[in-house]
Amino acid sequence: MKNFINNVLTGMSMGIVVCLIPNALVGEILKLIIPYVPQLEIILNTSVLAMSLLPVIIGVMTGICFKLTPVQTCSVGLAAFVGSGVYTIDADAGITIAGIGVVINIGITTALAVLFVQFLGNKLKDFTLLLMPALAMFVPGLIGNAILPFVRTGSGYVGLIIEHLTTLQPVVMGALIAMIFSILIISPISTIGVATVIMLSGIGAGAANLGVCASGVGMCIASYKANNIGTAIAHVASAKIQMRNFFMKPKIAFPMIITAGILGALAGLFEIVGTPYSAGFGLGGFVGPLKYLSLVGWTPYTLTVAITLFIALPILLNVILLRIFSMKLKWITSEDYKVHYE
Repeated sequence: MKNFINNVLTGMSMGIVVCLIPNALVGEILKLIIPYVPQLEIILNTSVLAMSLLPVIIGVMTGICFKLTPVQTCSVGLAAFVGSGVYTIDADAGITIAGIGVVINIGITTALAVLFVQFLGNKLKDFTLLLMPALAMFVPGLIGNAILPFVRTGSGYVGLIIEHLTTLQPVVMGALIAMIFSILIISPISTIGVATVIMLSGIGAGAANLGVCASGVGMCIASYKANNIGTAIAHVASAKIQMRNFFMKPKIAFPMIITAGILGALAGLFEIVGTPYSAGFGLGGFVGPLKYLSLVGWTPYTLTVAITLFIALPILLNVILLRIFSMKLKWITSEDYKVHYE
């Protein structure tokens, strides 16, 4: 069972990296450039399109982790798409694909699809190519589609908790929201989804962004010894790469959560603001600092605050706390952050 969960989480982590990092790297920067160089809009649109392919890629990556056959692997990808929630069907508008879907439900559907194709095995014999993709969509895919509303509602409860926190004193609110978002970014729950559902804005959004930033920067620093430099940097764009490792050993996130609490409190103190869209992002594509500066204006003071809270302090605090947790407390090692994607 542990190996099964490991493979599913690894497949999800790798799928998220493959699909979301291109937009995280260039999305916000391109939005600033496109008004002057409209020819670059096709690059932005392509990166957004890749995000909507997340369910299929998660299914395929998970199939690879389980060493399934090509037909089985593609069947899992199709089933994951059916149960993802990334599409809507309207009698007038037809089929619309947007967003990334409900990541938790994608994972559940993918797991069901893997079990289903493994159960079928070679039972279909000569009809495997003909029937397996269809059966995978019609059985585990539609089961995933059926439970989608309930999973989406469950994710919404997290949003309600965060919404309640926004009524607290700004410093306390900032610390708690940042800590929650630092955990959400390394879980199957979408930080962007939660933030947009409750329309998180103002200091709450700024704190959430700093929480995501704390995890991304922290995981980058913590993982560079166990992984190559490219993989380490990828954590800045999406800390969900560590989702499997986090579930197997939650204490690897302690330094980042503490960093997030400190940064969140400072968000309340320095009035770091954001929008529902920017709240779910960290430092990837510089979404957080750019949105903060666009809202409060570009001045020497705000630029200094942005650089300090979004870049300097996340690095400094994570370095100190990682050193304490690894060398003093002996709770974590660099190998705990090893990403397995070969």
